[in-house]
Amino acid sequence: MMDKTRGRDKAMTDKYNVESAELLANEAQVLPIAEATPIYEQLLHLFPTAAKFWKQYVEAHMTVNNDDAVKQIFSRCLLNCLQVPLWRSYIRFIRKVNDKKGTEGQEETRKAFDFMLNYVGADIASGPVWMEYIAFLKSLPTVHAQEESHRMTVVRKVYQRAIITPTHHIEQLWKDYENFENSVSRQLAKGLISEYQPKYNSARAVYRERKKYFDEIDWNMLAVPPTGSYKEEMQWMAWKRLLSFEKGNPQRIDTASSNKRVIFTYEQCLMYMYHYPDIWYDYATWHAKGGSIDAAIKVFQRSLKALPDSEMLRYAYAELEESRGAIQAAKKIYENLLGDGDNATALAHIQFIRFLRRTEGVEAARKYFLDARKSPTCTYQVYVAYATVAFCLDKDPKMAHNVFEAGLKRFMHEPVYILEYADFLTRLNDDQNIRALFERALSSLPPEESVEVWKRFTQFEQTYGDLASMLKVEQRRKEALSGTGEDATAALESSLQDVVSRYSFMDLWPCSSNDLDHLSRQEWLAKNINKKVEKSLVLNGTTFIDKGSIASISTISSKVVYPDTSKMVVYDPKHNPGAGTNAFDEILKATPPALVAFLANLPAVEGPTPNVDIVLSICLQSDLPIGGKTGIPSQLPVGAAAPATSELSGSSKSHSHPVQTGLSHKPTNRQQYGKRKELDRQEDDDTTTVQSQPLPRDAFRIRQYQKARAGSTSQTGSVSYGSALSGDLSGSTG
Repeated sequence: MMDKTRGRDKAMTDKYNVESAELLANEAQVLPIAEATPIYEQLLHLFPTAAKFWKQYVEAHMTVNNDDAVKQIFSRCLLNCLQVPLWRSYIRFIRKVNDKKGTEGQEETRKAFDFMLNYVGADIASGPVWMEYIAFLKSLPTVHAQEESHRMTVVRKVYQRAIITPTHHIEQLWKDYENFENSVSRQLAKGLISEYQPKYNSARAVYRERKKYFDEIDWNMLAVPPTGSYKEEMQWMAWKRLLSFEKGNPQRIDTASSNKRVIFTYEQCLMYMYHYPDIWYDYATWHAKGGSIDAAIKVFQRSLKALPDSEMLRYAYAELEESRGAIQAAKKIYENLLGDGDNATALAHIQFIRFLRRTEGVEAARKYFLDARKSPTCTYQVYVAYATVAFCLDKDPKMAHNVFEAGLKRFMHEPVYILEYADFLTRLNDDQNIRALFERALSSLPPEESVEVWKRFTQFEQTYGDLASMLKVEQRRKEALSGTGEDATAALESSLQDVVSRYSFMDLWPCSSNDLDHLSRQEWLAKNINKKVEKSLVLNGTTFIDKGSIASISTISSKVVYPDTSKMVVYDPKHNPGAGTNAFDEILKATPPALVAFLANLPAVEGPTPNVDIVLSICLQSDLPIGGKTGIPSQLPVGAAAPATSELSGSSKSHSHPVQTGLSHKPTNRQQYGKRKELDRQEDDDTTTVQSQPLPRDAFRIRQYQKARAGSTSQTGSVSYGSALSGDLSGSTG
């Protein structure tokens, strides 16, 4: 037994551990009621809306006929847990208690059914409850014909409520209703059925839509504080979708009935989203917008019991009271939030000052501020907030000035407070006191905390000072913020960066973004001019620095961030980074001049791109005349070049394409990319080669490299051919 107790204590350590809670509930089911009760009480203290735990708890007492305990438990849970299985346990208990009481007991049971259907009758799973109630009514004994007629009328009304409620059993209930009316009077049934048929059809259509939303909801989920898990977020979204669906009144019923259905949906939602302040707020706001202020207030009061630490809900509740003119009720909420004052947050002080200013005037706000500043939780933000109220609303700059000065004695070490005070003095256009403030603050602030103050001092001088004072403050700023290392002297030197900073305004700059980029790189290089720069890569004459962002150098380059280029290589699927240009020189020396001329003079080709490796393989392994005038081998007629290549590369298009002459149109980058991509794809697909000894793939690069070095030897489209096949030379040879 001791092991079980120890296990329970350990399981409750993690307060909202769902797995532990389930284990405890299962354990309690097999224990005697005296031992199970404290376990259930523990669980329900943590999960007050867990209908399945309440059901287990109450049925455990029902099993041993503890009727008083059962009644007490139902009174605690029924109205907060609108779940059909729990309520069916309630009706079973009522029927058991009242079955032996005759007519009086039957009336009590009937009232209990009405009570239950008033709360959970709108549930999509409430069909069996409606059917049970109807069966109960039909079973009541009658003596006189008048009693029989009254009973039929009551049954008819219940049926008519049931068949317009979208539930899983709506079709069965409709069939039962038709049979009921026909059994009473076929003549009367025809009119009643035709009257209710459209209402039933509407309810059935809404049921089909509603079921889609209900199927997304996990009805066994326990209410726990949000952790941001995927499952929780999906459930939150599912409930939001269902609420939106119900608010749209899809059944087009009267407003009162529609609102009742929305309320029911919110109440069910809170069984699972009990710790979500936004659901409570939405519920209260929905009531308020509908004019039900008292209902909204009750929701807020319940929300604060569920989430007593939520400042958001307290402010929202106070706002609602204030908006309807209940000033004292709102003030009480603020006072509860403040407590004894010593544990109140700085924000609570500030919001109460603002509330008092709105409702009782500036003098009331001033009196509270004088008391609040004695609190240990009174921070510099409280001084700023009250000074702003005094200045902007009481139109009293002297009072606000005194508040800032009083705060300066306590918060001289807070850079943000200095800046707020400087802003206030700027509004007054009090340049002398602003300078004095900056001097006092900068004399006491350590360098690492004074960056923003120096920045504001510099901006102030740019606006209010002359050129000499502006330059002087900038130099002092450099001296104060410069390091003590080797680069301290370099940091004190003037640079063009200073000019850019001096003559910029807001997002307007006296230079282009490229200029800023260039200046930032130069500044970094200047700082490292005497150091060995490691991991730098020079590519195409441009130095890329791998030191990451240089935002800390100056405020100007704060937005210029460079990637780490230490491992950057030129993209070329065929290129071997370790190979140098000497290899190309050697291969070019071995290439027959006629082939070189042939490559340089190839015209642009429209249509599928030929497989260049195969073309070059054939050319290099053929006997080419060295002294030919045209430089084109006789074995490869110009007109046959395209189709022959297409056949060799395995292309499905075997028809020939006309060869364009003269200057051809240079494709766009997108066309180049597409052709290069197809070229690569063709190379990957080739599983067989024409020759047993194919030329290395670098042969394609030989032609590009030769053209890049020697230039074009023809004016008839040699460059466009290279572009069409492989993109720009600079991009493929790098």
